Amino acid sequence: MDGQENEQHEHRDEDAPVTGGARRGDPDRAGRRALRATGVTLAVLVVALVGVVVGVLAGGRVSTDIGPFQADLTVAPAVSGSTTVDIPPLGALLLDSHDGPTHLTVELGALDQSRVQALIDDPASINRASQTAVDDVREGVMRLGLRTLASAVLVTLLLALLVFRDARRAAWAGGLALVITAGGLGAAAATLRPQAIEEPRYEGLLVNAPAIVGDARRIANDYTRYAEQLQHIVGNVSQLYTTVSSLPVYEPAPGTTRVLHVSDMHLNPTGWQLIRTVVEQFGIDVVIDTGDITDWGSEPEASYVGSIGLLKKPYVYIRGNHDSGRTAAAVARQPNAIVLNNTTTTVAGLTIAGIGDPRFTPDKNTSPAGSGLTKQVADQVIGAGDQLAATVRSSPQPVNIALVHDPASAGPLSGACPLVLAGHTHSRQVSKLPEAPGQMPTQLLVQGSTGGAGLRGLEGEKPTPLTMSVLYFDKDKLLQAYDDITVGGTGQAQVNLERHIVENPKVGVPAPVTPTPTR
Repeated sequence: MDGQENEQHEHRDEDAPVTGGARRGDPDRAGRRALRATGVTLAVLVVALVGVVVGVLAGGRVSTDIGPFQADLTVAPAVSGSTTVDIPPLGALLLDSHDGPTHLTVELGALDQSRVQALIDDPASINRASQTAVDDVREGVMRLGLRTLASAVLVTLLLALLVFRDARRAAWAGGLALVITAGGLGAAAATLRPQAIEEPRYEGLLVNAPAIVGDARRIANDYTRYAEQLQHIVGNVSQLYTTVSSLPVYEPAPGTTRVLHVSDMHLNPTGWQLIRTVVEQFGIDVVIDTGDITDWGSEPEASYVGSIGLLKKPYVYIRGNHDSGRTAAAVARQPNAIVLNNTTTTVAGLTIAGIGDPRFTPDKNTSPAGSGLTKQVADQVIGAGDQLAATVRSSPQPVNIALVHDPASAGPLSGACPLVLAGHTHSRQVSKLPEAPGQMPTQLLVQGSTGGAGLRGLEGEKPTPLTMSVLYFDKDKLLQAYDDITVGGTGQAQVNLERHIVENPKVGVPAPVTPTPTR
């Protein structure tokens, strides 16, 4: 019995340490499991976050139609919510539109020609288009949200499968991606502030240019008005087709050269639509631009002149007081452009001389001319005309057309050539320069603003109209007739074409002998 008890006691003594060791090992095993679970959870969270960012950047984009425009809507992760409306080349409008970690970008692109034609065929649809613009934006944002959500979840699932090779963990990562993305988009929708459009912030060309249209609040109002009314100008292009077809037929003599005179575009993209229409419909041979194609002559504005190459016609240009050397260089890079600066060229049989404005005064309020005419400014402007007159008189070939930006430069050209073209004043004028005895008569045609004076055209009670003229030259390169084309300013629909036959040009108001204030 004693032996059996001793044996059992020995077994109990042997078993005791084993049991105690198991008890001491359980916390270590549980700690390792908890640490591993925490690591897996963090890994799933990181994969989900990376998947959401990559998915949003890759798939958070849709194209939609807003009125007659094609627009790109893009959403991207951000520290704070906001919206950017990008309207190249005029700049960007920043809105504090919502909260949450999402940034929305709306970029207005090209005009949809089929939608424009639909507006043309049914004038009432213009009103409907403006009324449904908000619905177009809302529909585009809804599609953008759904596409972004799907892209974020899909990318996260694929990424999780590659990392974990486990369907369960991939499902957890996909679920987290759904919650994160939906939460971000939901926060933006829940905190939407439509009134943010009333307090915009500008970046780009307008941020340092309050002189264009007044103080910041007025800039916001006029810029919004400008953007809203662009679609109405589109309708004017189509009406131009109809008006042209109903004009009394003018039969130019064989060998007639057609020249389109434009000036003072001031960055208005609608001007290019009108120019292309007239070039095609009138069979234009040469386009002449007497300056102020931009507003500030800055590098970002250089992209605006890219439309010159699309015309496929020679484009003769002189610099205006709003155009910088960079502007002239950007124009010169266009394959069909010719920049004149006290030089001459021969295009389509016409010998043309031109000189750029001697001033660079993009801010009309702080320029010397804007704050009051001075003798120095007068000497500069008239001196440019003297320089060009000397170039014209020394030209081996008779000059048919002389180009100046400011009509105040035209005086010295009297008798040097038969025709001088100018711009600058934003007001069309036809006159005859004072004639010197024994010299040929010289006619001065001052163009209005083909860009409707840009944004500054909204300052008055009535928007500045868009104007251009088609000039007809006979085989002797003398002006025989011209069509003045006037399209109502921003938001107005009328289109007028007035034809003038040149017989004996009447003496009109003489050109000013001192420079007009800078515009």
